[in-house]
Amino acid sequence: MNVDKGITNYGHMDVSGIVSAGDRNRITQNRETPPSAGAERLAEAASRWDSGPGLAGGAVVITALECEYRAVAEHMEGPFGERSAGGTLYRTGTVRGAARSRRVALARIGQGNVGAAVHVERARTALDPELILFLGIAGGLKDVRMGDVVVADTVYDYESGKEEQDAYLPRIKTAAPSHAAVQRAMDTAFRQEWQERILDPVPGLHPRGFVKPIAAGGKVVAHERARSAERIRAYCGDAVALEMEGYGVLHGAYLNGDSTVLVVRGISDMLTGKDAASDEAWQPVAARSAAAFACAFLDLFTPDQG
Repeated sequence: MNVDKGITNYGHMDVSGIVSAGDRNRITQNRETPPSAGAERLAEAASRWDSGPGLAGGAVVITALECEYRAVAEHMEGPFGERSAGGTLYRTGTVRGAARSRRVALARIGQGNVGAAVHVERARTALDPELILFLGIAGGLKDVRMGDVVVADTVYDYESGKEEQDAYLPRIKTAAPSHAAVQRAMDTAFRQEWQERILDPVPGLHPRGFVKPIAAGGKVVAHERARSAERIRAYCGDAVALEMEGYGVLHGAYLNGDSTVLVVRGISDMLTGKDAASDEAWQPVAARSAAAFACAFLDLFTPDQG
């Protein structure tokens, strides 16, 4: 943080709302520039959402880590603004697509299921978006490789259970997004056009998109033989990825009567071979994959599908 100027830089977009020409050129080189959405209309819509109670068609994207926030911010263009939801700062900008330009509010909240649920409820109340995406990285369990994207059609709360003296009795809880959101995510993965949106792609890496179950819990599971890993394999056998917030996100949406919420994860590691150096290299790669998929989804999703 630059204390003198009060500006925190998050890569492409910073708190001052300024986008560098170099970043903009790099972004436009990685995808075809869509037809103009009408600058005056877009500016008017942005002004209403940035200053008013909400705007139909807008989206909220919530992240937990800096690399995740940065990956989404790099896709955002002006006009920029900011909103607050229960004290959480949301940076607002525009994500352009071939079909539509959508106003997006982006926040970073930290890790954990409970906090994620609270932030979903606050975002819905304060910003009234059309849909909410929770975007970030995850560990791969099976059938995926690093750089792939997994959208959760179900999230397991794998920590729900009862501990007895000589036994563990699982009481696995689940949460799911709307059928329509899952269908559009499947369509986005099938089209594969989202791959063209990846910024700074790794040469030779061809990430895939999946719509499959994910397991979520409060622990960082760092080894395939850890007790939590064994329980996930035993009681959440079809989960292909592991993370920390997805259940809270979808359960919070359920409690708020809102099903148009989606969890999008980029695979940054596998349970085997985890180390700090690998995380440093692969977390930004996975986050950029997830951000590209999310932007493609936002372009394709329409209100009557939610």
